[in-house]
Amino acid sequence: MAGKFITFEGPDGAGKTSVLKAIVAKLTTVYGKDLLLTREPGGTDNPIAEQIRDLVLSPAHPEMDARTEVLLFAASRRQHIVQTIKPALAAGKLVISDRYVDSSIAYQGAGRQIGVPAVTAVNQFAIDGFLPDKTIYLDVRPEIGLERIQTTRPDEVNRLDMDALAFHQRVSAQYHELAAQNPARYIIINAEQALEDVIEDTWQALVSYLNITPREVEL
Repeated sequence: MAGKFITFEGPDGAGKTSVLKAIVAKLTTVYGKDLLLTREPGGTDNPIAEQIRDLVLSPAHPEMDARTEVLLFAASRRQHIVQTIKPALAAGKLVISDRYVDSSIAYQGAGRQIGVPAVTAVNQFAIDGFLPDKTIYLDVRPEIGLERIQTTRPDEVNRLDMDALAFHQRVSAQYHELAAQNPARYIIINAEQALEDVIEDTWQALVSYLNITPREVEL
């Protein structure tokens, strides 16, 4: 693959949406049309994966079985890889994805207590060993993340946000385990800082990794 694949991960309320908006604006000045922002579940120009997203995140389906959820996320991810991510990388683009396989391991494996080995196995079949070059992890304690959600977007709570605090604590602990297991891939950002500081720390980490020079950024 000619391009680079970077994922953004973090527990609910970590501020990924706000951070990504600012970071993508900066990266666009450097990469232009060679930058692709996508997301999971779903994906850019990917109707199959997007339809699965609508189903799995809908608050209208609280009865959804936990293993069904795992399989749906994995199915959406496979389509995302094949139809969106790999073609963009082959074209030499920088691909930024809001969530990827680590989310399933943390949320379904640990959060849903299905088991990390089982969820990892299902997703290994889906991704076939395809992992990102770097993962930006926005780290925030679960209590703070949930408080932010209730304060800033009470009308946009999805089915996963509705789970108990213990669920989100398990998710956070598993993310930290993944970071410890993959120190070369993970870049941990303190997301409990002021938003502008989180954005700056994230940007500087990417500047270093992507070898972006100051004159390339026209902001």
